[in-house]
Amino acid sequence: MATDPRGKAATLALRRRLLSNSCRLFFPEDPIKIVRGQGQYMYDEQGAEYIDCINNVAHVGHCHPLVVQAAHEQNQVLNTNSRYLHDNIVDYAQRLSETLPEKLCVFYFLNSGSEANDLALRLARQYTGHWDVVVLDHAYHGHLSSLIDISPYKFRDLDGQKEWVHVIAAFFAESLPSVGGQIIPPAGYFPEVAGHIRRAGGVFVADEIQVGFGRVGKHFWAFQLQGEDFVPDIVTMGKSIGNGHPVACVATTHAVARAFEATGVEYFNTFGGSPVSCAVGLAVLDVLEKEQLQAHAASVGSLLMELLGQQKAKHPILGDIRGVGLFIGVDLIKDEATRMPATEEADYVVSRLKENYILLSTDGPGRNVLKFKPPMCFSLDNARHVVAKLDAILTDMEEKVRSCETLRLQP
Repeated sequence: MATDPRGKAATLALRRRLLSNSCRLFFPEDPIKIVRGQGQYMYDEQGAEYIDCINNVAHVGHCHPLVVQAAHEQNQVLNTNSRYLHDNIVDYAQRLSETLPEKLCVFYFLNSGSEANDLALRLARQYTGHWDVVVLDHAYHGHLSSLIDISPYKFRDLDGQKEWVHVIAAFFAESLPSVGGQIIPPAGYFPEVAGHIRRAGGVFVADEIQVGFGRVGKHFWAFQLQGEDFVPDIVTMGKSIGNGHPVACVATTHAVARAFEATGVEYFNTFGGSPVSCAVGLAVLDVLEKEQLQAHAASVGSLLMELLGQQKAKHPILGDIRGVGLFIGVDLIKDEATRMPATEEADYVVSRLKENYILLSTDGPGRNVLKFKPPMCFSLDNARHVVAKLDAILTDMEEKVRSCETLRLQP
């Protein structure tokens, strides 16, 4: 592949001059300039290939040809707003409805997960007549002001907790908390919570933005891990829904939708539900089905969990290993007794993996949880390769620690 005409240093200098420092980069000490993606791989300006274990947005793979084709073909015909009749939006709503419990049968289309969660908050407040919200600690639901207020992950660094937010009324939760550290709620937890919330006059909102569309393998939606009888009142979708195209959706019940309609205020989103966005969404569903990616996530995720479990026996720094499908978290801890987060070591491991052309990130309150949430086409061979590299890095790191060397990356 030809070398990019503008070098990485020049691009970085322009970015630093023109963009806010609040817009952060992965690997800020040595950022990567990515110019191409395909499947579960990303390529830098020199043509180096990286395995992408971070990107749950490119759900069916970077630049999947069927998704790209669907967007291109619809763009050549029409792209306008949803105030005109068009088959794509109703076809897409119908296809989504077939994946959800029958009760969730009214759809709103938007551009981002943040927009979807903001609308879910409006729907919940209009339906219940209540303002208060119960959220999980270290939760993150989006970057809009309304969502920062219900995201402990963010508000603790800003204005603090509002009096109407109750960290554990609507109950707002990711079906599998992601920035909290790839958390798997115990079976039966959400139905129990929903019972209490509904008795108090609230509704249950399931945020599927990080984990929906087959990622958990066993089910299409992560909330379905809580049992066949559990049905949220509102479900929000984003990220993976459009494979990188800005698409989002809120699904809810007739009762909630009717209460929102009773205000007489129109809900309109200029780009939400456009013919192109819906064509992309339909193509993503087609690829998931044709390539059997839900079953693939279950198979590859199972192997990845097994291989990581084998490493735990070798490396004391590995604490809890948890996950389902291609949503997996690995705690790095100082010692088993205190479970103190090994934050510096986690940063070191992620940086060393990058040197080995594997992209991984950390999260959790201690920034010590390795997060595996790759594109759904991530393969069995990818899993074996990544764990082998992780093993080598941990072994080398342990040797450095034993010899009292500083964990320092090569320049």
